[in-house]
Amino acid sequence: MTTSAARMFEKGNYTYAYTEIPGSNPGYAWRDGMVSGNGENGYITSGSPYSDSFIFQYMWFNYPSKDPRFIPNELTEQLGDARWNVFNQNDQWKIKDEKESTRIRTFYYSYHPGHQLRLSAANRGSVSGYERWTNYETAETGVRYTDEFGRWMRTTFTSRADNVSITKIEQSITGTKINMTISIDDILSMSRAQNGTSEVSALQYKKLVDSQAEYIAQVAHYPSYPGSELRNAGYAGLTQVLVVNGTKKRVLLAETNETMNVGSEQNPAIQIIDADAVYLITQSNRTYEMGRIEDFAGQAEYALVEQLFRHTDAVAQKYIDPQGGFDYDAALAPHAEQHAAEFNAIGFSLAGDDTDKHTDNLTLIHTQQATVSRINHAFMEQVYNQGRYAMICCSGSSAPRLYGMWTGEWNPGWRGIYTLDANVNLQVAAMNTGHLTQAQLGYIAFFLRNTPDFAYNARMAYGMHDAIQVSVNSDGDRGMHVEYDNDYPFEYWNAGASWCLLPIYEYWQCYGNKQIPIVDAMRIHELQSLLSVHDGGLSDEDFADLLRRGHLELEKDILLPLLTKQANFWEQICTPEYYTDKNGNACHQSGKTTLDPGEKYMIIPTYSPENNPIGYNSTITANATMDISAARDGLLMVMTMEKAVKREGYEAAIAKWEALLDLLPDYKYDADGALREWAMNEYTENNNHRHLSHLYVAWPAYETQNNKALAIAAKIALENRDKYNTGDATAGHGWMHKALVSARLKGGNDVIASLLPMMTAAGYYPSLMTDHDTNRRSHCYCTDTSFGVVASINEALLFSNTGEIELLPALPSDWQSGSMDGLMARTQVEVKHLSWNLLSGTAKATLKSRIEDNTIRLSAGIPWMRVIVNGEEVQAHEGEMGKYVTLTLSDGIDVTVEFI
Repeated sequence: MTTSAARMFEKGNYTYAYTEIPGSNPGYAWRDGMVSGNGENGYITSGSPYSDSFIFQYMWFNYPSKDPRFIPNELTEQLGDARWNVFNQNDQWKIKDEKESTRIRTFYYSYHPGHQLRLSAANRGSVSGYERWTNYETAETGVRYTDEFGRWMRTTFTSRADNVSITKIEQSITGTKINMTISIDDILSMSRAQNGTSEVSALQYKKLVDSQAEYIAQVAHYPSYPGSELRNAGYAGLTQVLVVNGTKKRVLLAETNETMNVGSEQNPAIQIIDADAVYLITQSNRTYEMGRIEDFAGQAEYALVEQLFRHTDAVAQKYIDPQGGFDYDAALAPHAEQHAAEFNAIGFSLAGDDTDKHTDNLTLIHTQQATVSRINHAFMEQVYNQGRYAMICCSGSSAPRLYGMWTGEWNPGWRGIYTLDANVNLQVAAMNTGHLTQAQLGYIAFFLRNTPDFAYNARMAYGMHDAIQVSVNSDGDRGMHVEYDNDYPFEYWNAGASWCLLPIYEYWQCYGNKQIPIVDAMRIHELQSLLSVHDGGLSDEDFADLLRRGHLELEKDILLPLLTKQANFWEQICTPEYYTDKNGNACHQSGKTTLDPGEKYMIIPTYSPENNPIGYNSTITANATMDISAARDGLLMVMTMEKAVKREGYEAAIAKWEALLDLLPDYKYDADGALREWAMNEYTENNNHRHLSHLYVAWPAYETQNNKALAIAAKIALENRDKYNTGDATAGHGWMHKALVSARLKGGNDVIASLLPMMTAAGYYPSLMTDHDTNRRSHCYCTDTSFGVVASINEALLFSNTGEIELLPALPSDWQSGSMDGLMARTQVEVKHLSWNLLSGTAKATLKSRIEDNTIRLSAGIPWMRVIVNGEEVQAHEGEMGKYVTLTLSDGIDVTVEFI
């Protein structure tokens, strides 16, 4: 370790360069910034020596638009037409609006940043020895540099313990005092209209500095659009300023004449004079009760600002040091304990490429870009750790947004929302096997918050009752069907509830039944009708009891009722009027009430994102393979949960779902044996596409694991995508999805081939955060690549499902030796240690069960002859998918297994 930053910590990243974020027209500069967060509050910082900026974040920020927040009635009325036209292969049928015109898609609200705080240093010289870093164990970011005035350093973190961001700025090592101005940049100057779906200029805001210069804040009122739940809402961010042995005063900077700024003094700031140290304590939040926008300019006091000051002041008082100053280390300690426990639960190491593990980010990126045929092992370790770090930073409050939780621009790409037909699914794919504990709570809160809208969707799109249909997108506050048109018929995407409940089910597989604390974000009072297997929901008495408890039981209060409602969806979408005969041909018979022997239900309509059969120019189709697999997996999950809970009448429920499972459409195969994207004789496959929706059977579902013929068919289908896809292959989510499917299909080298395009092109920023595309064509900050890499490596090194574990199922041939410690298997087993050495042909694992009498089928994806368990050889068995051994593990007892 040759640099001082590297000597400070073992786990983290650093660079010798920074990209300054200007106060106006910042462009894409913020993407290079360092990030931290606690899942609710966070920040991006440039690390500029003399004009640093902190863009503060709040996960629940939403900027409203004029678009509707309700599902139009004509959606329900069009179902019959949609089915009839799909059956008759009329690809000219159009989705209509209330005026009988072709419907134009409307959109959700948009994520936005908080206040952009600027630190302008008065002492400026010639910078040398510059470095900035991120410490993965403490979630601190730091800056250090030397100039004529000495050696300077500042560090920042967002606290999990106190829900604030704290910055420490120290005088130089030679004693030069701190002289700086702290100000807030204008909103319009830092905004960039990426997609034009919201009108930033309709906002009103003020910059505030109290008379004693205790804090600097920004408070804003959202536009007051009719029908918007945010019409009287707004947000604020406040930074309390603590000065040690110096002075601070309120000053006025030159006015910028921004019309959105309605403050009587447009640009107040805080000037710091001759301080030994400065501490900044920041929190952001929003409120639905900002008052009328017409009154905002004349207001002198804001309850949200007062709330933020009380909270930051309480933190300031909590950590007073003996001399009356602020004890930064004392504030860091409880947060670091929580964050480090999450990060250090996993340890990943690859032998080879003996580059210093503390090589700076740009050197690692350039080294990888110069090696296009393989992944540099030092780079692989670092981006795995960076992805895991960022996952933790944006987890606990909600699911990760498209941008994780970070944006430096207004109108971000795709509005920075939650996309549930690939992106969020990729982003949470590693949270359970990755031994996290807080991410699942945030994901569950997000799902429950949107569940009333998911029930609304099923009712309005299909006329269903007691069922849920997940929207393709959500802005966090709402997830109802407003985003759909003929090109993107999202209202007929059916697989969402099964796919989005699967991570919660896998949480149960890894950890068993858990108590999930009730939090405000869940909107628990809107869930009484949904948290029950019974149509009509919980009784008043049962719901009151649940509220008194203060928590939800994962099995009986969340998984069983919600999985039942997704199963109800599949039951109600299946109608005997649309079916396939014993030869697999599509049939329609009006008034038909039951299926005859050999007939199967047809799932109609369906949508396989974002593809259509050759010769059929509509994406509204029938029998999408994704839907068939999601339905099968969803029914299997609900039956498993019924057996776990054993509520009264569960046997009849299981029998009903088993009967439905038998009547779902069969998969179909092309002439070359490939699994087809639509199980319809009438369609011609279209492999010129980046999406892999039909490979749901491999990932996220598990059907290929114990069905060799289906695994072969899925592999051929994947190869066909490689062979025939000449279209858009830039999107990171496409490559990550392919990597996960490849891992499930035991293709270790295919995993590497899928990860390389983002790694060898322009996918990674100097911050080691990621773009949406290999070539940054949309300039969209996006974390599904960063988090998807973590999931792909976890899956390549460990496959698991209830009752089965496979070590090294998709080990890349280039990874001759390495280790992975701490992964969780989806059968309540921690793989405390996993190591391998291909040169000696050995693999070793230490397993620890969380439950008693845990019988598992254990195998390994490398060639092996013998299995040694705790020093004794165990007899192997031969199955359809290969050799395996059977072990019964005891609760809390380590078991060492060697494959030789």
